Amino acid sequence: MSALESINQACFLFINATPASAALMLKLAIFFAKYLILLIPVLLLAMWLWGDAAQRERALKVLSSVALALLANQLIGLLWDHPRPFAIGLGYRFINHVADPSFPSDHTTIFATTAFAFWLAGKAGLGQLLLGMTLLVGWARIYLGVHWPLDILGGLLLSLPYSWLLHRLWPLFGSSLVSAVNRSYRCLLARPIARGWLKA
Repeated sequence: MSALESINQACFLFINATPASAALMLKLAIFFAKYLILLIPVLLLAMWLWGDAAQRERALKVLSSVALALLANQLIGLLWDHPRPFAIGLGYRFINHVADPSFPSDHTTIFATTAFAFWLAGKAGLGQLLLGMTLLVGWARIYLGVHWPLDILGGLLLSLPYSWLLHRLWPLFGSSLVSAVNRSYRCLLARPIARGWLKA
């Protein structure tokens, strides 16, 4: 075992909950690990349905950054099938999870990429708030036994190039993508738009 892997396992065992951990802490961790991520699609959907043109473009740009990040994560997982802690019988697990590759954490990547993408799109305050939530999600997924600390760190660090790359590429296709999605949106939801429930 490498020195880095030894440190990774030691840090995991230090953070990982045990059957003796407080019930309230476990409930909070489960909320952070499983449900906090729902905030992101709700936020992006609200920006699209009721936002102005700038908000819609920002929402689609963030969504594109996350899509790029998840695609890259899948490729990393195919190249390096690093097992999760419970897959090697280490520590305690408190939520169900498939034994797919652990590195990097998709939850952390989604949150961090969203945070950095908003930051690059001129919403630094929202980016900082989401980055704080990223740390809570990352801690919770280690605490509950489904990720290693390096999975979380990897998700954080890899999110930076994912967000930056999409930010740099956006001028090449962003306007066309926004226009195409807008046309489909206005066609599919013409009735609620006409009634004023949604913004055209």
